[in-house]
Amino acid sequence: QVQLVESGGGLVQAGGSLRLSCAASGRTLISLAMGWFRQAPGKEREFVAAINWSGSSTDYADSVIGRFTIARDNAKNTVNLRMSNLKAEDTAVYYCAAATLNGRAWTRVSQYQLWGQGTQVTVSS
Repeated sequence: QVQLVESGGGLVQAGGSLRLSCAASGRTLISLAMGWFRQAPGKEREFVAAINWSGSSTDYADSVIGRFTIARDNAKNTVNLRMSNLKAEDTAVYYCAAATLNGRAWTRVSQYQLWGQGTQVTVSS
């Protein structure tokens, strides 16, 4: 059974940085497009960043451009999200997701078939 497991969340002050990591058990991530989404209390899950299977294509939500970077580490079978200059509005549960249609960096929740359990990111102002 394939599972995605996020790690790296925590509490950080505004302006600080965190790196989230998504690891897979049960299969390689190489053939999958990957994405990061987040969900704040009372809000819908929203797109944060995505990367296609080869890493040649990425996409970001406007709110994180210039602050977040998504990258694949195929040797470690992980996908990472580096977050810098964090703001209070970045506070949310962050989810890793995988899509079998791997050619593009997908931005919609419905385009992903496999999800992790999420990791909490809290940014104090």
